[in-house]
Amino acid sequence: MPAYLIVDTKITDPEAYENYKAQAKPLVEKYGGIYKVRGGELEVFEGDLWKPTRLVVIEFPSMEQARTFYHSPDYAPVKALRQGASVCSLALVDGV
Repeated sequence: MPAYLIVDTKITDPEAYENYKAQAKPLVEKYGGIYKVRGGELEVFEGDLWKPTRLVVIEFPSMEQARTFYHSPDYAPVKALRQGASVCSLALVDGV
């Protein structure tokens, strides 16, 4: 069953974040991930609790595969780039 990594990103260092994106994409693909949403226009229809800035949605073949990607030694230095260039909230959700 597919799983989705949903990321809300506030970019604080655009140049460093571009470096992160260039390195993250091949790793996402290596672990079976497919970008479904990567930035773009967004509109919140209801609610005051959530004020997303930039959304990314990555589909993985399974929850386990997404966890393997996120906790991999391959992604660790790239994740550090993201954390230094942005403030993010991440959630992993099972698909249907």
